[in-house]
Amino acid sequence: MTDFTLEDFATRAEALRQEIRKTVHGQDAVINQLLVSVFSRGHCLLEGPPGTAKTLLARSFAAAMALDFGRIQFTPDLMPGDVLGANLFDFGANAFRLVKGPVFTDILLADEINRAPPKTQAALLQAMQEGIVTIDGQDLSLGQHFHVIATQNPIEQQGTYPLPEAQNDRFLFKIVLNFPDRDAELEILRRHAAQSLNKSGQTDRIEPVMSGEQLTAAQGLIDSIRLDEKILTYIVDLVRETRSDPDIREGASTRAADAIAGAVRVTAALDGRDYAIPDDVRDLFLPSLRHRIVLGPSAEIEGRTADDVLTSVLGRIEVPR
Repeated sequence: MTDFTLEDFATRAEALRQEIRKTVHGQDAVINQLLVSVFSRGHCLLEGPPGTAKTLLARSFAAAMALDFGRIQFTPDLMPGDVLGANLFDFGANAFRLVKGPVFTDILLADEINRAPPKTQAALLQAMQEGIVTIDGQDLSLGQHFHVIATQNPIEQQGTYPLPEAQNDRFLFKIVLNFPDRDAELEILRRHAAQSLNKSGQTDRIEPVMSGEQLTAAQGLIDSIRLDEKILTYIVDLVRETRSDPDIREGASTRAADAIAGAVRVTAALDGRDYAIPDDVRDLFLPSLRHRIVLGPSAEIEGRTADDVLTSVLGRIEVPR
């Protein structure tokens, strides 16, 4: 689709939101951030308590975009080969045969990623960064639409392995899911009360509204959007401020600044604009950096969160006009 316009993109994105809302209600901000991550070719880390529709959200995205969906339940005994695959000896053919792991898909749900040991978590690093997997010296492509949605539960910490900073930095966003408000929660119960108790077909009602070809065309359209020098300067100043803040022990990297800049282009396109505004940067600042900074001792003693400190950083840097 060479004639894919900004208006077409904004219309298609709204159709995606409407389809996903058929199964996930009361999480509009989360849905929008996931849209940004998919179109900017970034990966997402979803953090929230059990029962906040993290898995359903990932499945709904894949269904609405007609993409292949794969799921890995991370456990303490999961090995890298269980994720990537391996060459296994086929006694019938008297030869080794490549058996691809579940990582070979379009939308990969890495469920409870912090329950797997570090070496298994690290097996995803190359896949997330380069879109390829190396098995016995052979490089295998994961396809142009490969996207990881990882989940973790912030409540249960026993038997978990926190993601190292290097792997956190591979995620474009860390999206925090909270419980919906009372009205949204009541609406969820109303919907489920009128449906079968069998939850296995929850995404069957979702109609695909974007094909892989259209996704590629949309990403090409976003690539054509250029950011004003003032916006780039604003992003750099915000990121550099995290490196000098006394409440932050380790600030955000240049990769983080570049990731924000890419995501801002998507946000502008979702709004039907071929230019970015400072509010685009401000809206993405917290989900882009909350997992990329390390708080200092004073902030931790005072009980401040990464969002608290980053909000303070936002307030100190002058907004361009």
